[in-house]
Amino acid sequence: MQPVKTISLKKMRWMLFLLGFFKIPLIGFVRPSLISIDEKTVRVGIKLRRRTKNHLNSMYFGALAVGADIAGGIHVFYFAELSGEKVSFAFKGMKADFIKRAESNVIFESNQGDLVEKAIEESKLTGERINKTIQVTALDLKQEIVATFEMIVSVKVK
Repeated sequence: MQPVKTISLKKMRWMLFLLGFFKIPLIGFVRPSLISIDEKTVRVGIKLRRRTKNHLNSMYFGALAVGADIAGGIHVFYFAELSGEKVSFAFKGMKADFIKRAESNVIFESNQGDLVEKAIEESKLTGERINKTIQVTALDLKQEIVATFEMIVSVKVK
């Protein structure tokens, strides 16, 4: 029996930093924090500050979109790292419902790691690009839902 491979939260945080610094500067500008990640759930935080505020002193919808992007997509990096596979990944679509103004820091949560893992496995078996819809919820500090997102993640194992 092979030992179960694990990835530390510290390593995933480092990968997120590098992604924001070298590949997607907007992620680096917003400076999200990876709170937790495991096979099922990911939690990402974005602080309400000058860089993320709009003229109403609530979180700008672009910053909310960055948080949803990371919460919906970082599982791809996680499972690619676990499996040692090279995975091509992009978002194909997004539907957002902004329920109330986010007037505090926001936590983005996705509980659909199993769906991402299945998409990667399906792509590995078929050699095709696989699209799955991932749900992301944005919560303020009072644990009230401020937004919900449906992110269509598209993965292909190379």
